[in-house]
Amino acid sequence: MEKTTLWLTLGIYLAAMFGIGLVEGRKSKSVADFTVGGRNAGAWLSALSYGTAYFSAVMFVGYAGGTGLKYGLWGILAGIGNCVFGSWLAWKVLARRTRDTASRLKLKTMPDFLEKRYGSKAMKTFASVVIFVFLVPYSASVYKGLASVAEVLLDVDVNICMIVIAVVALLLLILGGYLVQARADFVQGIVMMVGVTLLIVFVIRCDKVGGFAGIAEYAKSDFGFAPMKADDWVSLWATVLMTSFGTWGLPQMVQKYFGIKDDAQAKRGITISTFFALLVAGGGYFIGSLCHRFFTVGADMPAQDYIVPEMLKAANLPVILLGVVMVLLISASVSTLCSVTLTACSTVSIDLIKAHVSSMTDKKTAKLTKIFCAVFIVLSYIVANTDTPILDMMSYSWGIISGSFLAPYVLALYYKKLNRMGAWYGILTGFFIALIPAVSKVITMFGVTNETVVSLAAKGPTYACAAMIASLIVCVVISNTTQKVCPANSEFFYTGTIEKE
Repeated sequence: MEKTTLWLTLGIYLAAMFGIGLVEGRKSKSVADFTVGGRNAGAWLSALSYGTAYFSAVMFVGYAGGTGLKYGLWGILAGIGNCVFGSWLAWKVLARRTRDTASRLKLKTMPDFLEKRYGSKAMKTFASVVIFVFLVPYSASVYKGLASVAEVLLDVDVNICMIVIAVVALLLLILGGYLVQARADFVQGIVMMVGVTLLIVFVIRCDKVGGFAGIAEYAKSDFGFAPMKADDWVSLWATVLMTSFGTWGLPQMVQKYFGIKDDAQAKRGITISTFFALLVAGGGYFIGSLCHRFFTVGADMPAQDYIVPEMLKAANLPVILLGVVMVLLISASVSTLCSVTLTACSTVSIDLIKAHVSSMTDKKTAKLTKIFCAVFIVLSYIVANTDTPILDMMSYSWGIISGSFLAPYVLALYYKKLNRMGAWYGILTGFFIALIPAVSKVITMFGVTNETVVSLAAKGPTYACAAMIASLIVCVVISNTTQKVCPANSEFFYTGTIEKE
């Protein structure tokens, strides 16, 4: 009976997504519709699309469980950071200026943004390749996060679960791209807010936690607000900063600003996005921080990627709530997967192929994007089957992409003196710094057990933060020392207008 109720809840969700795909897909007529939704998204649509792309099963399962295991209640700082820095400050600083620029210059992708600002086709090509290649590990981490939940709660084989996720995401994308995805994200965002609220209430009330009195007792224990060493604080704040500021340079997040209808909607989106992040991220990390209330390290504590799923199972939640939780996690994961896939594949079809084949029509470009979406999802499935923790895969992806492109993107919005050479040096500096732990991980996969290599492979968040900071500094320093050598001819970027979409 329990399994029947769970499957029925999932069936209703899948039917709703299919319905949205059919209805909204008919409205997608151009590449602009497919990639940025015709630049007609309101505040709620944009903010919830941003939030659902931001938070997936990677956060609920991988990060919430991992930070709870290592830092106890201190792990809640990650959720607060995501709310303040990753949502409120990001929208405050980036949304309106990015929307204005993208609307005037009819930008569809982040590599297109970089080319228009720095006048470099090579930079556009480099960005396209890096985005496509290194979004694959992040996409794979989404698969893995949701699969671990389905395995524990539904007793479904991990591979079957990942195939189902892939099919749903591909269906939404093929039916209409951004238009379908944004409408689906709106529904999924509402589901996530309701689901997290119910989850927090029932987890706090369960016997393992013991209500607010139990939480107060836990806070005083060695696993609550426990004293931490300097290395632990560095690691925790690296996670907080990477998962917060890392979104500033991720193309799937940046391109959410491209589709906002007008400045007024961008302003309203700040409040909506912040509230969503506070509830969903704050709630997710809070639940993960209670893991020591459920399990004992060295005795029955599950593997990192299975901590939260096993917590939900041990909490004896009502069957219908388990169904809602499954829909919540599937909603979060499918929306993130759609955003990542659409971003990576539209970048390849528009910025790599169409840029070099002038005769390619919009219709052919849209079809090609859909083909790449299928290829990308298959590649993600393959990577998800490797023995790599969720947290590591996400940190490699976010670190390399944000480490490379956060600085030249964010600074371009405010700093007119930034030039092409400064941008290139900043991109390459961030790229190679963030690449270190990812390369170390690949080396360990070939049987290398050197202590230094293994240690580097586990420091993805730390190197991601170092990459972003170093890239910002290098961009400014090189630009200010090479103004006469390589001036930036960028006035059109700030004042020009392209009328035709």
